[in-house]
Amino acid sequence: MVRFDISGGVDPLLSVTLDKGDAILAESNAMVAMDAALSLTGRSKGGIMKSLARKFLNDETFFQQRIEAEKGPGRVLLAPNIPGDVRVLEVGRSQYLLADGAFLASTDGVSLSTRTQGLGRALLGNSGGFFIMSTEGSGRVAVSGFGSMIELEVTPEKPLIIDNGHLVAWESTLSYELSLNTAHSGLLGKLVNSQTTGEGVVLKFRGSGRVLVCSRNKGGFLDWIFSGERTEKAAKND
Repeated sequence: MVRFDISGGVDPLLSVTLDKGDAILAESNAMVAMDAALSLTGRSKGGIMKSLARKFLNDETFFQQRIEAEKGPGRVLLAPNIPGDVRVLEVGRSQYLLADGAFLASTDGVSLSTRTQGLGRALLGNSGGFFIMSTEGSGRVAVSGFGSMIELEVTPEKPLIIDNGHLVAWESTLSYELSLNTAHSGLLGKLVNSQTTGEGVVLKFRGSGRVLVCSRNKGGFLDWIFSGERTEKAAKND
């Protein structure tokens, strides 16, 4: 039986213990260390077409790592490419939609497919463009987020508004719509308020289910880094 354990502080490692014959899938470059009894190969999970869809429609890697306990039991340590928290989700009765880059690893009974979303969400959102990743099958999925991660509950009586730059994963039972911000003014007022508050695009979730969010916004962080570089170059040129 495959066992997932999360260890560490701010940037945890995912420790996966496998019995002989067990196998998992992990995102490319996720493997940190593993016992010699385990084997690591690259494969296109779900066939060529699904792998191409993940690569070109969702900017995920074409190949995933398949780690298998061929010679005997063993343990592998995995880590996400971006620093941040890791959570393990049970998949089966509940299925999840994943934001770009959220997938870290899964048991062999879980697969990832693509699902289309509306034009407005695709053009303005950062949750995955026209296509987003959806889990299928049953087992466990490990997801990662930039910074700390927390789970929030959505109920019919309590819809939730989330800045989509902090979105990691959400249950497929939830419905969601895109908005520029929470203001009740017209489109011009929303655009102005988005610039003054810095919030920009948000997603309104309704229904019953869970949403995982992270403390850091990857897009905002990259903008901050590049703005600093531009400022430094401008100062050197003066």
